[in-house]
Amino acid sequence: MTRARTTRGGTIGPSLEELLWNTADQLRGHIDAAEYKHVVLPLIFLKYVSDSFQLVYNEVAADEYSDPEDVDEYTARGVFWVPREARWDTLKAGAKQDDIGKQIDDAMKALERENPRQLGDMLPKNYSRPSLPPRVLSGLIDKISEYGTGGTTGAPTAPGNLFDEEGEAKQEKESDLLGRVYEYMLGRFAAAEGKLGGEFYTPRSVVQTLVELLAPYKGRVYDPACGSGGMFIRSEEFVEAHRGRLGDIVIYGQESNYTTWKLARMNLAIRRIEADIKNGDTFHQDLHPDLRADYVLANPPFNISNWGGPLSGDRRWRYGTPPASNANYAWLQHILYHLAPNGTAGVVLANGSLSSNQSGEGVIRQNMISADKVDCIVAMPGQLFYTTQIPVSLWILANNKQNGRGQEGRPLRDRSGQVLFIDARELGYMRTRVERDLTPDDRAKITRAYHNWRGDGDGEYEDIPGFCKAATIDDIEKNGWVLTPGRYVGAAAKEEDSEPFGEKMARLSSELRRQFDESDRLQDLIKKNLEKLGYGG
Repeated sequence: MTRARTTRGGTIGPSLEELLWNTADQLRGHIDAAEYKHVVLPLIFLKYVSDSFQLVYNEVAADEYSDPEDVDEYTARGVFWVPREARWDTLKAGAKQDDIGKQIDDAMKALERENPRQLGDMLPKNYSRPSLPPRVLSGLIDKISEYGTGGTTGAPTAPGNLFDEEGEAKQEKESDLLGRVYEYMLGRFAAAEGKLGGEFYTPRSVVQTLVELLAPYKGRVYDPACGSGGMFIRSEEFVEAHRGRLGDIVIYGQESNYTTWKLARMNLAIRRIEADIKNGDTFHQDLHPDLRADYVLANPPFNISNWGGPLSGDRRWRYGTPPASNANYAWLQHILYHLAPNGTAGVVLANGSLSSNQSGEGVIRQNMISADKVDCIVAMPGQLFYTTQIPVSLWILANNKQNGRGQEGRPLRDRSGQVLFIDARELGYMRTRVERDLTPDDRAKITRAYHNWRGDGDGEYEDIPGFCKAATIDDIEKNGWVLTPGRYVGAAAKEEDSEPFGEKMARLSSELRRQFDESDRLQDLIKKNLEKLGYGG
């Protein structure tokens, strides 16, 4: 049963997430659950592009001096040109026909053909297959048609029907829809598949925390395991929110999974974000070999043991050859290798990487710390990911702690020989029974401590027992080169108890007597009720 969401204005219809799940449910029994998103998401992309096109089409058609079939009218407005056979109304009109799979494939081909630079070889053309019978595709088209993705009129639910935690409708840019859709699809489907590793998306709050820590206001941004492209989306949003120009950052990425790579390109294309994203194994086909990025943001797969290492003698392994049994330190060194002289990186890794000494990992970590490349470690709360319960931390790496520029170009203080430790494990709230999330205040607490420590924040830094501590490399050496924040931040200060001992004992004794009396009263009441029912004695 689909529930309606409500706001102060009353009921406005089912949530976007529930509609999406109902849409994907049309595929049950026809294809594997792992393939759901690869069927549904491109159709939603097509619907969004068509809706956005239709809005401009109506505007141009209303101008007697303009031609709504002129491609330049759409290019000038930053909208994809959608040929007639790829328009949603055309597909909807043919949804009940036996060749609807071929019609969808032809629509995808036509959209790519008319927009080759942005969409070339991006969209799937495999809807005309036995596992997707016409009845199922017709149901998908009908279900997707129930809500608008580009602000079209007449749709029961529109992009504005996205909700915050309190159930209030919130306004989001239309171009944010596909990212929200992708995040939901990947997380919900991966959870349904029972995945504990492999392909899992990075929760929005984790990405936002990383982006706010790095503050990528200008320069080259790189993600060597870019997945759906969420790091890039949040980076662009950061620049825009801080009154910068979206063109101030240049995006590079790589993704080994071919289908996910296509989805990342789709995710960026719908927002008209230019990016150089390549498909290939980052370790064995480093397709940006000469890139030195100002910012690296990454959530690489945790603890992968089949990465094909150790690749002995590789020039990326400056601090030691990573073991074949775990790629964590291969990722960290690959990222450092691609960092510009004054660059900063933010990496999500499993907590085991903070203390592991297996297969030489402890030596690599020691060498990285001794070379002063570790800037900050943030221990994150548990249960942030849909698909894994592995606790994670954020590694902030810096090539130059002596100077450089931070938020909005502000100069940084010298942090040589120091590492900031932040223990954020107690932050967040349970958004669902199994999923934790961070509030904006939680993120601000983390990022404020880091930026104040760097010198580009809005206040002075100070250690907070139980939360943050600036430690020296000597301190870390004394702790066996372990980077677990809990070892350094100590315990939170307890509130001083000023009540005299005698008064406290008298008060607690009085409360205990009252509780005993209440217990006796309740026992007598229960006995009397049992006697009335014939169970006394």
